[in-house]
Amino acid sequence: IWFGLILARQLVTPIGALITTADRVRGGDLAARVPDGGKIEEFDYLARSFNRMTKQIEEQQNELIEANRQLDRRRLLIETVLEGVSSGVIGVDAWDEINLANSATLKLLGMDEKQLVGNNIKTIIPEISELLEQAHKRPDKTTQAEIPIGQNEGRRRTFLVRIAVEMVGDEDTGAILTFDDITDLQSAQRKAAWADVARRIAHEIKNPLTPIQLSAERLRRKYLKQITDDPDTFSQCTDTIIKHVGDIGRMVNEFSSFARMPEPVMKREDLNAHVQDALVLHRQAHPEIAFNMNGFDERQVYAQIDAQQIRQALNNLLQNAVDSIQSRIENDGAQVNNKGRVDILLTPYGKDEIAVAVADNGLGLPKGENPVHLTEPYVTHKPKGTGLGLAIVKKIMEDHKGSIVLDTPDWLRNSGEWHDIGGATVILVLPFESMFETKDKFKNRKSA
Repeated sequence: IWFGLILARQLVTPIGALITTADRVRGGDLAARVPDGGKIEEFDYLARSFNRMTKQIEEQQNELIEANRQLDRRRLLIETVLEGVSSGVIGVDAWDEINLANSATLKLLGMDEKQLVGNNIKTIIPEISELLEQAHKRPDKTTQAEIPIGQNEGRRRTFLVRIAVEMVGDEDTGAILTFDDITDLQSAQRKAAWADVARRIAHEIKNPLTPIQLSAERLRRKYLKQITDDPDTFSQCTDTIIKHVGDIGRMVNEFSSFARMPEPVMKREDLNAHVQDALVLHRQAHPEIAFNMNGFDERQVYAQIDAQQIRQALNNLLQNAVDSIQSRIENDGAQVNNKGRVDILLTPYGKDEIAVAVADNGLGLPKGENPVHLTEPYVTHKPKGTGLGLAIVKKIMEDHKGSIVLDTPDWLRNSGEWHDIGGATVILVLPFESMFETKDKFKNRKSA
């Protein structure tokens, strides 16, 4: 009996230790080990095998934890890089559903993450569908193209899109799209090219203009009295020469202004006073047109501006309005309502900006034309226009950290201060500093 008890204890003790250690391992303690060195060789071998197994599991777990830490560090690094780049980055799976979009993408597309992630990119950006199909057809190369986006909404932007297809073996698992907004870059390149063209044209044309004009004037003075046969025709021809030389001279001056726009010299000026000065000149030159001023009184609206350039921008807009009205009157012929009208409004625009809105009852902006194109050089719809007026205005506004808007915002249209008179509306937006006495009242006229 005593021998049997001893034998039973020698059998039960290592089994109990093995059970206890297995429970600790099951609870997550992979450092637990079964004591070895027992009296029964088989149990001792079993303990060593169990300990080797738990040691191997512990090492594999540590390797997995370290691998996960490295993956987390890499993921955080990638996320930080993606958030820091100015380019938009979109990841799509094999079914073209978006699974990744950085903050630059949200800003460029004007959407939030919920509108992008989980949706098909061909639905969000249909213009990119063809390029994406081309990329999947040649996954070994990076596909790149310039894609116009948003042109149907009237706010056309040009994106430089690059697509790299992700391959796992021979399987196409998705793609990474990166894109940059190059609209402003293209516009700057076109302006630089046209500025060089304008400089060359102005140089070639300007030199002979003065001799031609002086020669025509001299012919008229010297020989008009001597001509007895049809002097009216002679006078008319010389007047035509002088008139068209003057027109060409004005065009050359526009070329020169566009090619060599001087850097603005900013000073604290009363914007109200300069707007009214520009109106006085046009009222005297065009008494047949009614110039109505809204939002103007004795207030002084101070802004950091180059007074000469601001007057030049205003004169361009007012001259465009006059030309548009005269073209409409010529088209209407003898119809009754041919009275020309130009409305000018000085109003707050946004939080710390001031707007000078100019509207006319002329022909209006061309139908179907993207307003953005109208501010590019040499884009014009006037028979004798050079297409430089709005381009010069846009350049002046950019130099003043402002902008030009070729439309009437809804808040201004519904404010009660502005009335649509049937033609075009152009708004100059400038940052302003302060107003004399009634600053708070003036700024609160536009509701938040």
